[in-house]
Amino acid sequence: MTSTVRLALYDGAMPFEAAAALEVFGVDRGLADPWYDFGVCCPRPTRLGAWLRVEATDGYDALAEADTVIVAAFDDVGAHPPADLVHAVRAAHGRGARIVSLCTGAFVLAAAGLLDGRRATTHWMHTDALADRYPRVRVEPDVLYTDEGTVLTSAGKAAGMDLCLHIVRTDHGAGVANALARRLVVPPHREGGQAQFVTAPAAVQPGHALTELLQWAAGRLDQPLTVADLARRSSTSPRNLTRRFVAVTGVTPLRWLNDQRVRRAQELLETTDDSVEVIASRTGTGTAATLRRHFRRALGVPPDTYRRTFRAARPDRLPGRGA
Repeated sequence: MTSTVRLALYDGAMPFEAAAALEVFGVDRGLADPWYDFGVCCPRPTRLGAWLRVEATDGYDALAEADTVIVAAFDDVGAHPPADLVHAVRAAHGRGARIVSLCTGAFVLAAAGLLDGRRATTHWMHTDALADRYPRVRVEPDVLYTDEGTVLTSAGKAAGMDLCLHIVRTDHGAGVANALARRLVVPPHREGGQAQFVTAPAAVQPGHALTELLQWAAGRLDQPLTVADLARRSSTSPRNLTRRFVAVTGVTPLRWLNDQRVRRAQELLETTDDSVEVIASRTGTGTAATLRRHFRRALGVPPDTYRRTFRAARPDRLPGRGA
């Protein structure tokens, strides 16, 4: 069945995050059949940013029919979210819909009570306000996005795109998500737990100190790389490398290596007939048992189950890299 996605807008919604949702869910590029049934909901002509106006064919009542509801960011976190939107989001979740907030849209979810007792995030500039106003929310200020099953939240701007691609990966598999990321010319995957880089923004600019090392390691995942190998490549000590790695990527070198190997294993499970044993060798995890342990820890399912689920979305059947 086609998954119905509705983007909820309201006066003051931010155009960047709204456009990210539109680009991901609202444009059928032939990457999966069927793609999402996407629509925009707002009760009246709505101001988007400082000068755009949107007229949607549906009001908030249409959220009741959605499988996924995306709440866009808005510019005034000090204002109370629209009561009709809060009610519609709460009702949609109660009916079983997946509810997603982009950036400050988390304040709408919190007002609806959907974040109580759950992990959540928003733009780092507003995490303190979210925690102060809604003390029952487990605010995580230093992550890109959170996934609590039926409730998902993202940090600001580009992190909203990361979360949208994460949803596509969950629904259609890594091959489809990676193909879409190539079309959009964005990184194919950033972990939700990766830091928002609020303390060292310069560290993530193109050409940062670890760029060459990450590219070198990513091309050698079939080899039994260790943190010591990475440190030698960088002409530094494992301790210094770990400190730099966490500052730039938000995770340790070992965690990064394991994450890259799991993602490579996802692609191989979708695109080849290789056994789990062969894939373990090709991803540098060594044994099938080790791969299964890392895979289950990262994705919650064993490799064989993942392959059965996403075999229909093989990247070798997808269109090329054109726009």
